[in-house]
Amino acid sequence: MTSQVSSSPAERADDGATVGERREPGGAPGTGPAKEVRQVDRVIIRFAGDSGDGMQLTGDRFTSETASFGNDLSTLPNFPAEIRAPAGTLPGVSSFQLHFADHDILTPGDAPNVLVAMNPAALKANIADVPRGADVIVNTDEFTKRPMAKVGYATSPLEDGSLDAYQVHPVPLTTLTIEALKEFGLSRKEAERSKNMFALGLLSWMYHRPTEGTEKFLRAKFAKKPEIAEANVAAFRAGWNFGETTEDFGVSYQVAPATQAFPTGTYRNISGNLALSYGLIAASQQADLPLYLGSYPITPASDILHELSRHKNFGVRTFQAEDEIAGIGAALGAAFGGQLGVTTTSGPGVALKSETIGLAVSLELPLLIVDIQRGGPSTGLPTKTEQADLLQAMYGRNGEAPVPVVAPRTPADCFDAALDAARIALTYRTPVFLLSDGYLANGSEPWRVPDVEELPDLRVRFQTGPNHTLADGTEVFWPYKRDPQTLARPWAVPGTPGLEHRIGGIEKQDGTGNISYDPANHDFMVRTRQAKVDGIEVPDLEVDDLTGDAATLVLGWGSTYGPITAAVRRLRTAGVPVAQAHLRHLNPFPRNLGQVLARYDKVVVPEMNLGQLATLLRAKYLVDTHSYTQVNGMPFKAEQLATALREVIDD
Repeated sequence: MTSQVSSSPAERADDGATVGERREPGGAPGTGPAKEVRQVDRVIIRFAGDSGDGMQLTGDRFTSETASFGNDLSTLPNFPAEIRAPAGTLPGVSSFQLHFADHDILTPGDAPNVLVAMNPAALKANIADVPRGADVIVNTDEFTKRPMAKVGYATSPLEDGSLDAYQVHPVPLTTLTIEALKEFGLSRKEAERSKNMFALGLLSWMYHRPTEGTEKFLRAKFAKKPEIAEANVAAFRAGWNFGETTEDFGVSYQVAPATQAFPTGTYRNISGNLALSYGLIAASQQADLPLYLGSYPITPASDILHELSRHKNFGVRTFQAEDEIAGIGAALGAAFGGQLGVTTTSGPGVALKSETIGLAVSLELPLLIVDIQRGGPSTGLPTKTEQADLLQAMYGRNGEAPVPVVAPRTPADCFDAALDAARIALTYRTPVFLLSDGYLANGSEPWRVPDVEELPDLRVRFQTGPNHTLADGTEVFWPYKRDPQTLARPWAVPGTPGLEHRIGGIEKQDGTGNISYDPANHDFMVRTRQAKVDGIEVPDLEVDDLTGDAATLVLGWGSTYGPITAAVRRLRTAGVPVAQAHLRHLNPFPRNLGQVLARYDKVVVPEMNLGQLATLLRAKYLVDTHSYTQVNGMPFKAEQLATALREVIDD
């Protein structure tokens, strides 16, 4: 499993070959010529096509079948930024990369072993990432003069020798699909839409993927149009049979289940946004509080709103607000009313929510702010990933307004991070930032479904009566009388008799909660709110240092975990000692972080920004960190990081 790395083997690239019996969909013995079946330990496939070619659906289905087969996997969907770019153009290319293996893996892979290109634009946009000798499957029907001219091909790359370094498989996908669907009486345009299912069938044959699940999915998806459902199933089967019978594909491949990579349990494939949604629901159930989401749709966070809206049976209420400010205002109001208040957004929305986040700091109410980061500034790159909101989460408010910050490291870890963020918010009565990003949100991996008994108890005690006695013996309710351990103020549900209290953004008097302009009181309240955040209990930072004699530490946060760990494995396999640690809690930092940093001669901090964590570390611990950054909208590649780390180590 990707969350367990300290004792896992290095990512492998060796393969062997064997010959075995081939079977058609449904398990019937193949009737075509006997073909070689090679055993390989991992494969990286990239489906690429126009944004209307169904590449995300194709990748999702291949991923689902791979997960059901028992492989470890990691995915990288890559969407065009335009809602509907002109067909056949480079800005309109959509791709889906899947890395699956018989062992523990950490990333979607640096470069695909197989590229499926549905048109010239998909080929041109992706061929630079494909290593020499890899398989390239192209839809030859689209390589006509006009589509090639759109992307700058003066001559056909299938004929001019520019692809000689690759194993090119020219397949007339469109023609074959239309021929396979003749009996359904569909128009040419309707039949063409199923060519992605033909491609999926071909790749399912090529890598021995299960097929029953996809056929069941198609029949359910098009249940109201059974003729379309059966046409897609027919196209899928035709692709499988084409692989079985064509002479162009003389070899198929098997990747065994990753039986040693997973602890015992029930697993399912899950994306980061789905895991985060489930984590929020689990948190509300464990806290015995209704979950209220106040949100405004924004890429790449909208899926959380969509998912939570399906779970009214768990007491979830979702409010699609008219704007970002209304969304967080409603969520904060729900928190005041005794619910688990959540708002979801991305970087531009955080900017709009900043004043209300400051209000939540002043009111000292539990509120989760989920920021699925994307490329910025301003509208930036809506469909691309980045980690550039850390300083905004830390300091993006007026005045001294400290907010805890939690960051998941893998798609599956989004579930646990949501529970952790809820724990902090409920225990310490504070808004909490949960910083995910587009790479985690849309990527997926296997997730072990936890037993309910494993989940933390998040139940809270509402104030139900007076909590302070005046000098004359009168018992009263003080809304800002604090717990001596957590410094949290009491949470009183509106309408509780005798516990009426004033709220608002103007500074409160300590204890009574009355409006106060007293300088000494303001100084005390500011320092107390900071002390509350500083005192939040978070686990010590764990360091993975196998030999104990490494001089270099690689420190990351958030979604850089997979590429960093894969790079560290490569260095260790080459005999280079290096230590690794990864931060979930960015405010407050783990208490032992300073001691950890002091143990190493060099500290390297890879980030998908211009060095925001490195800046915080330098300021707080006076450590001269080596910042390695990237802001191109894509996650790091393992080999890229391994090369950069070796340069720092050898310097």
